[in-house]
Amino acid sequence: MSDRVESIFAGTAGLALAAFVALYLALARGPASSEPEAHDRLIRLIAIAIAAQGLHFVEELATGFHRRFPEFLSFEPWPAQFFVAFNVLWIVLWIVSVFGVRENVAAAYFPIWFLAIGMSLNGLVHPLLALASGGYFPGLFSSPVVGFLGVVLCRRLWELTSARF
Repeated sequence: MSDRVESIFAGTAGLALAAFVALYLALARGPASSEPEAHDRLIRLIAIAIAAQGLHFVEELATGFHRRFPEFLSFEPWPAQFFVAFNVLWIVLWIVSVFGVRENVAAAYFPIWFLAIGMSLNGLVHPLLALASGGYFPGLFSSPVVGFLGVVLCRRLWELTSARF
């Protein structure tokens, strides 16, 4: 395996774990409550979360997260094209998922759970990376907002969905 591929797989392993948790939650919990007002508030929160995550991505890109994070893990930096494509793909998937959530399509909840979990983790990981590196780490400034919104979104999803099994 090339050093670049190894770097990408190792550096995104935490996201893969978050994706498995999100998949489990999407399968284990049914679509959101059909109460229109609560459902509309959820959709607005998801839209705000997507916008915040987009701004977080911009901060990460502008400050070199795709270089610094893999190097922090002693791996080769990621190509900027990979980092941009990966993030844009997820942002597009989250936007499309909003339409599925609006119609209570169960499959649409997987990307939204992933968004909520990933944002929550960003709120923890970026400050820890800054502490470990002894200074600013790319994504640090927006991470508290993203982390807070992620926790709020996780809580709202949990409240509005019901256990299937």
